[in-house]
Amino acid sequence: MRISDLNLLVTFSKERPARLLTDYLQNQGVEAQYILAHEPNGHSVVVHQSQWQIAKTIADEFVADPYATKYQEAAWQQGNSINLPASSWFSSQLIVQNLKQVPLTSIILVVCLLTFGLAFLGILGPYNWLRILPLSDLADNHQWWRIVGPAFIHFSTLHIAFNILWWWMLGKQIEQTFGKSCLLLLFLFTAITSNIAQLLIDGPNFGGLSGVVYGLVGCVWWLGWLKPQWGISLPKPIIIFLLVWLVVGYADILWLHMANTAHTAGLISGCLFAFVLSRFECKQVIPDRDIL
Repeated sequence: MRISDLNLLVTFSKERPARLLTDYLQNQGVEAQYILAHEPNGHSVVVHQSQWQIAKTIADEFVADPYATKYQEAAWQQGNSINLPASSWFSSQLIVQNLKQVPLTSIILVVCLLTFGLAFLGILGPYNWLRILPLSDLADNHQWWRIVGPAFIHFSTLHIAFNILWWWMLGKQIEQTFGKSCLLLLFLFTAITSNIAQLLIDGPNFGGLSGVVYGLVGCVWWLGWLKPQWGISLPKPIIIFLLVWLVVGYADILWLHMANTAHTAGLISGCLFAFVLSRFECKQVIPDRDIL
C-alpha cells in the first residue's frame, strides 16, 4: 500500500490491542497495518482509504469488546498469538462490565446456571416448571412457556459447559451487532423450532441449549457468507467441527444420547433467520467508546 492511500483508523495506548485489531482486519479482507509512533498513545492502526468505513465499523465493535474470542482466533490464523493480560480475564470488575454490555446474553446464561445449580442441589422446582410436555397436554393446560423451557435445562456439567460457552461467544456477538431484540427473536425462534421438532420425533425427555446454539451457529455462519460487510462470522475450522459433531451425534457412537433432531432443526432455523435478516439493511448497534 502507498502511504498516501493510508488513513488513520484508531490509536491505542498499548501495543497488544493495536496488533490484535490489525490481525482481525486483515483476516476480514481489510488492508490494515500496525504503526508505532514514538509518542504517548502511539500504537496506531491505519487502513486503505477505500476501506475506511467498514474498518471503522469493525474497530468500534472491537473497542466495545476487545476480549472476544474471534480476535484471538484471527491472530492465530495470521500466525500470531497475542495474549491480553491474564488478570484482565479474571477481574470481577471486567466480568461485571462484560455481563452488562450484553444483558440478554447474560440473563439467559445465568438462568441456565441457576436452573442447573438448583437441580444439582436437589431443588427441582424450576426443572419441573420448565420441562416440556406433549402438545396435547399443553393444549389442555395452556402452559406454552414449556416449548421454550428445555433450552434452560441441562443434565451434566459437561453438557452445560459446552452450551453456555458457545452461547456466550455467539450470543454476545449477535447482541452487540444487532441488539438484544434481534437476539431475543433468534433465541425464541430457534428454541421453539428445535424443541418442538425434538418433541415430535423423540418425545418430551430432553433438555439443553444446544438447539439454540446450533441456531446461532447457522445464523452467524450464513451472515458471514451473505453479508460479510457486517463483520460477523465464524472461522471455517469451527464450522467444520460443529458440523462433524452433528454427524457424530447421528452415528450414535458416543457415551451420551444427543438431541440430534433439536440440533438439526436449530441449525436450519438459524440459517433461515440469517437469510431473512440479510434482506434488511441492518445497521450495527455499536455504542461509541473511548479508545483503549
